[in-house]
Amino acid sequence: MLHLQPPQPQDLPAFFLTITLSLFFVILGELLVRKFSVNAFAVRKIIHLGMGIVVFFVPDYFESNFYPAAAALLFVVFNGYNTLTGRLRALHKETIEPEGSKGVNTYGSMLFPLAFLMLSLLLWESHKWILQTAMLVMGVGDSLAAIVGSTAGRRHIEHLTKSPKTLEGSFVMFGISFMLILLCLGFFRPEISGSIADRPLWMIVLFALFLALVATAVEALLSYGLDNLFIPFSVAYALYVLDVNHTVLLENFLLGGFFALLLALFSIRVKFLNNSGAVATFLLGTTIFGIGGITWTVPMLTFYLLSSVLSKLGKKRKAKFDLVFEKGSQRDAGQVYANGGIAWILMVVFSLTNDPAVFFAYLGTLAAVQADTWATEIGTMWPNPKAWLITSLREVPVGTSGGVSVPGTSGAFIGSLFICASALMVNAGWLYQFGVVQSMLLIGVSGLVASLVDSFFGATVQAQYYDPIREKVTERTHSFAPDGTLVENRLLKGVAFVNNDMVNTLCAVSGSALAYIVIGNLNIF
Repeated sequence: MLHLQPPQPQDLPAFFLTITLSLFFVILGELLVRKFSVNAFAVRKIIHLGMGIVVFFVPDYFESNFYPAAAALLFVVFNGYNTLTGRLRALHKETIEPEGSKGVNTYGSMLFPLAFLMLSLLLWESHKWILQTAMLVMGVGDSLAAIVGSTAGRRHIEHLTKSPKTLEGSFVMFGISFMLILLCLGFFRPEISGSIADRPLWMIVLFALFLALVATAVEALLSYGLDNLFIPFSVAYALYVLDVNHTVLLENFLLGGFFALLLALFSIRVKFLNNSGAVATFLLGTTIFGIGGITWTVPMLTFYLLSSVLSKLGKKRKAKFDLVFEKGSQRDAGQVYANGGIAWILMVVFSLTNDPAVFFAYLGTLAAVQADTWATEIGTMWPNPKAWLITSLREVPVGTSGGVSVPGTSGAFIGSLFICASALMVNAGWLYQFGVVQSMLLIGVSGLVASLVDSFFGATVQAQYYDPIREKVTERTHSFAPDGTLVENRLLKGVAFVNNDMVNTLCAVSGSALAYIVIGNLNIF
């Protein structure tokens, strides 16, 4: 819970000193950029590095979190204004990138103090050491990774994110993060409890390596400065759960994370996922497998493996739809978020609340995305199928957004039942407490209804375009002409920013919401 402590008079000198020091860094950086033509990117990263070190020591000089939170809020507003206006060039835009890439605007200067503000409200009272560790990793590791990647990076990582990333920068992020996490775990050892405490040194080193890999994956996957928010939150979450949730053991967390890493590498090898999808799967799998254990892992694997295999089957028959659907069978990070993001969030919520209803919501969202995938795959693979638009029941070509068919709808329900059956196979006690038949019906219907919700949004608000090259309706925003020229497709219907990933997310939300509402209203647990 967010908690703001009362202000302490003795904190005022430290407050003014922190504000003065921070402004000094900013003003000095701006002078270097404007008067001495020092590169703005390098200056911003040096400021980032300096502030990362400063905020590490902040909890040691303040009695309460009131003035640190106030200072952070001031800089959120100040940097947010500058992000909109661009008045301070040292804090606004990247100007050094790997050769051949294009710079992007960043919100990192605003998200840095926002991360500190939120973590100070959450952790100051009982887990200052987690706040300090998380902010140090982000402030130092991320800035050095960006400097090295931009100045010395030569090997670009393809199909990862819009902001260019290099292997050299990622190696620096990993190495610095590992050293900082290991040092913090040693320095703060008297304050650490839970499953991290009293573990042998080799296990602590292995944990530091693994948590550094998580921080590196977050840094590599995110653009626009979002890593400034999610690096400290990912590090803080892992440390917090292992410290307070005594059902989560360090060895299980490491084993689950290792399995997630193998799954991500396997997925690239067999072309289930591209690089961004594999990194996102590693992060999602680490949370699900490492914290949820076998009960949460098997339903997720059931969805992932069955849906991935189904997407590869009948490839020759489905080839005619390749230019209709927005994306192919090799999934990217956006599709991982759309299909597994809600399940990811529910796992985090459960690890902090232990509410059984959240587990039903988790099965509901997996049933929803499985139903949607199976409806699409089976509907397009079925010989000579007929499809009807869900809003008008008008017959439409198979593959049309919002179209439903008997084979596809049947496949959606059967796919949902597989999710519940997989959880029953690993003896998920809450399902047996609710009843086997009741659980199967609830999860099956949740998935089926969610797939129809997906079809409804696909027929109404999802963007559909006209491809002038092939003279057909498509979900793709652009097409390639025979000479390789990129041609922009014309929007026919729907809302431009509502793509297939967003519709899939709405589908996932509806499946989880239906299951959660039913269980919540029954008051069984």
